[in-house]
Amino acid sequence: MTITLYQIAERFVGLKEVAGSASNPQILAMLRLDNSWPNDDGIPWCSAGMNYWAWLLRLPRSKSLRARSWLNVGETITLDQAVIGFDVVILRHKLSDPGEHVIDFPGHVGLYSGRANGKVALLGANQADAVNVSQFDEALVLGVRRLA
Repeated sequence: MTITLYQIAERFVGLKEVAGSASNPQILAMLRLDNSWPNDDGIPWCSAGMNYWAWLLRLPRSKSLRARSWLNVGETITLDQAVIGFDVVILRHKLSDPGEHVIDFPGHVGLYSGRANGKVALLGANQADAVNVSQFDEALVLGVRRLA
């Protein structure tokens, strides 16, 4: 039996930040996999989730908390080639943000979960402070990567 990255991530759906000064220990584990400095779950953790899930399957990963760091991982493919369960989508926050050549800038990363009506669905971490499937405008897509 082969387990996909998507199936691993699905196991974390519903995981969310803890309100107030406390932190979710599972999110802290994700954040601290490659970085010792995060002290709480209030910092962006979409890339931490992706790195954690990829680490569980021994897949290539960015080892960075920067969402755009995923632009340097895996094989470049188009959104039209993306397959549910396998591919990573990297987004900019708004259309006026710099393009894919600027890695050290805020963004978002998640697993491709489909697309329709100009929207792309991503299964990801830190989407409304939780792991879930959310919709984003296709125009925000910076890149798509296949890890294996």
